Amino acid sequence: MQNMIRHISDLRTLTLQQPSLVTIGVFDGVHRGHQYLVERLVAEAHAAGQLAVVLTFYPHPDVLLRGVSGRYYLTSPEQKADLLLDLGVDWVVTQPFNTELQTMPATTFVNLLRQHLCLSALWVGTDFAMGYQREGNVPFLKAQGAQQGFSVRELELLMDAQAEKISSSAIRAAIQAGDMQAVRGWLGRGYALQGEVVHGEGRGRKIGFPTANVNVWPEQVLPANGIYAGWAWVGGERYMAAINVGVRPTFEGISITVEPYLLDFDRDIYGKTLTVSFETMLRPEAKFNGVAALIEQIGRDVDAARAYLTGLG
Repeated sequence: MQNMIRHISDLRTLTLQQPSLVTIGVFDGVHRGHQYLVERLVAEAHAAGQLAVVLTFYPHPDVLLRGVSGRYYLTSPEQKADLLLDLGVDWVVTQPFNTELQTMPATTFVNLLRQHLCLSALWVGTDFAMGYQREGNVPFLKAQGAQQGFSVRELELLMDAQAEKISSSAIRAAIQAGDMQAVRGWLGRGYALQGEVVHGEGRGRKIGFPTANVNVWPEQVLPANGIYAGWAWVGGERYMAAINVGVRPTFEGISITVEPYLLDFDRDIYGKTLTVSFETMLRPEAKFNGVAALIEQIGRDVDAARAYLTGLG
């Protein structure tokens, strides 16, 4: 509930009285590069007795500017806000990215930051630009800061082991390829999906492996079709899980579902929110020659998931 109070959906609904350090960006996935920046922002803001504020956007600017659609996000707005708030951020603003914002002069947007966030310092990447026709680049913002009394800090993002910037696009591609170890390295955690447990076709229960059919956000990227070892959270409790992502080809399915089988678990959780995270792909999706062969393989999948996750500790 506290996180909800500190996550707002429009800059103009907030008026801070305390000076703030602000960073602006999409922050999709809240990967290790984002974490590095935000943790530094939080530490410096709090050391100075100021607030740490992250201003981000929904929809993703690519939706309006490039026409992307479908499953594109690494985190829902709520997931993203929770991850940022867990890093110690005081306020998360998820600003609507619409035509009004796209065409807004950079000076107007800066004035909104000053008016509503009591801006004392703005932290941005070296290639950052905002406002109409991207006029609000770093030199522009520094000039505005000199006039209006706030500072601007240019930051390089954290690099990976190959000295490349950690990017949401690379993470997206790795998820879609099922390379969950690479994803974990970039995120610093397992990739997670969240949703309400809904009624499915009940086939898992009939064959002795009842799964939870998770109604995941339709705009979030799904891992490649296959079987994964991962974790499932029911409330604050964590369980090992063998997670199926795919169309269930043995049963001639056509729609993709996310269905974790929770190990050592036997409770009715329909209607509850379930979070699943993916640690490794155990195998690609396959069509089996009959239900008996499928049941035998699921047993092996469960054993493999248990062994892998036990090794993680």
